[in-house]
Amino acid sequence: MKLLTTVLLIFVFTTINSQNLYLKNIHVFDGNNNSISENSAIKIKNGTIEWIGKQLSEYPKNYTVIDGLGYYMMPGMIDAHTHISNLKAAERALSSGVTTVRSASTSSYQDVALANLSKTGVIPGPDFISAGVYVSPNLGETILADSRLSVLSNGVRTDDELRLLVQINADRGVDVIKTRGTERAGLPETDPRQQTYTTAQLKVVVDEAAKHNLKVMVHAHGDEGARAAVEAGAFSIEHGTYLSRETLTLMKVKGVFLVPTIITIEDLKIPGGEYSNSTLELRGKFMMPEVEKAVKNAIALGVKIATGADNDYSAESTTRVSLEAEHLVRLGMTNFQALQSATKIAAELLGLEDKTGTIEVGKEADLILLPKNPLDNIMALQDVLMVISNGQVALKRIPFKLTD
Repeated sequence: MKLLTTVLLIFVFTTINSQNLYLKNIHVFDGNNNSISENSAIKIKNGTIEWIGKQLSEYPKNYTVIDGLGYYMMPGMIDAHTHISNLKAAERALSSGVTTVRSASTSSYQDVALANLSKTGVIPGPDFISAGVYVSPNLGETILADSRLSVLSNGVRTDDELRLLVQINADRGVDVIKTRGTERAGLPETDPRQQTYTTAQLKVVVDEAAKHNLKVMVHAHGDEGARAAVEAGAFSIEHGTYLSRETLTLMKVKGVFLVPTIITIEDLKIPGGEYSNSTLELRGKFMMPEVEKAVKNAIALGVKIATGADNDYSAESTTRVSLEAEHLVRLGMTNFQALQSATKIAAELLGLEDKTGTIEVGKEADLILLPKNPLDNIMALQDVLMVISNGQVALKRIPFKLTD
């Protein structure tokens, strides 16, 4: 008797040769339509989706056939706010079904390096939109990221200092600029409502970024700092815990995205989480109703919302995009809306709507397989059975049955 064992995890962090795939026996949620295409198949060639349709009577030649066993295929999820800074963390993100991420800063341009590794096929993914060094009043240890940052050791506050940091980031090859509108929630000594940069300062950042064809994402829990960011031309507000209806209305008018990272506030208030601290636990309990109110208002007003887990995918971390989507459903989104926030809308935020976020011919083959219909059960996102990133099988847990 010959046993063919199931390969549970396939993560190859070396150069990968492209492979043509034929995925059969799958039910497809394409990210565009609030429906499932049953008994379907997908052909993948050179990392892109070549064909989608009903299952063929004969398998195409020169394609590796993968049987989806009647499970559900959808676009890979997008984490629009993460702090991945190493290969293992990238691996964990992929295993959770995240095939594209937008970095919300790293300490030493690790996100830029990871982006290059993904682009060149050295790692299967996720694809990165990198932010590099955080444009923040105090850089601290981050001045070690580039020798040119040494002149900013006393702070980043003047117009020239703000421009210089944006310029250094652009020179290092980032894809987006991240700056700060308010203080952090995850430090007991800071108040997340406290504004850090004025509208004028944030506009300096936005204008300098625009010279390099870069958009700006702004960390802002408090309404005052968020409003200043929106008025200055920010493309997205990160967190937005205390957003007023007035600021959300302005965001809707200006087309500014919201990345609420509700799961991070949940983590704050849970003992033993990533922010294990009594002060932060109490803060999180107070902040959760506030962010719930803001998100409900955003949904009602039609503000575009994208998913972000706001973590570094460490070995201990449990915050995930799948859980963020579950929160969005709890706060009033339909499953379809939450799934689009994690795919199509997030791709639009990242400027990648022509490449990923939906299952369409010509787009990158970023796909995940789920055990249940996510339009019926949003928790299906928490049990990803297979991940295909840029046409490469990065995770495969099926079949579960051993074959003689």
